[in-house]
Amino acid sequence: MVGIPKSIISVLREHIATYVQADPGALIFPGAKGGPLWRSGFNTRTRWVGVVKEMGMPGLHFHDLRHTGNMLAAESGVGLKDLMARMGHDNVRAAMIYQHAVRGADKAITDAIDRQLEKRDDDEDGSAGVLAPVG
Repeated sequence: MVGIPKSIISVLREHIATYVQADPGALIFPGAKGGPLWRSGFNTRTRWVGVVKEMGMPGLHFHDLRHTGNMLAAESGVGLKDLMARMGHDNVRAAMIYQHAVRGADKAITDAIDRQLEKRDDDEDGSAGVLAPVG
């Protein structure tokens, strides 16, 4: 089970109302006759090539959207196991590709250290951030 971002629920509902049969077992993205949408007929059925060209993104493949979703998930800062579960990966190496690609964490850490050092500089008596024995 995977969560769906609130921002796309209205579009998904519209899609379901337009293209999905009332049968409880109906597919969300059906083929022309209501059965599975096979890879071989995807571009024709969705007019993919023309649509992405109209968007100014010729050469964009459907699978590229999965990569985009995985990058956004990795940017959320979740742990590796949670990222793997969302992506459906059972291989750490595959999920780590996305974590390495979003190494913004290092900048966040550096910025946090800078904020701590700035607080120390702003302290008039120089005691901010000084380690002291406890107990």
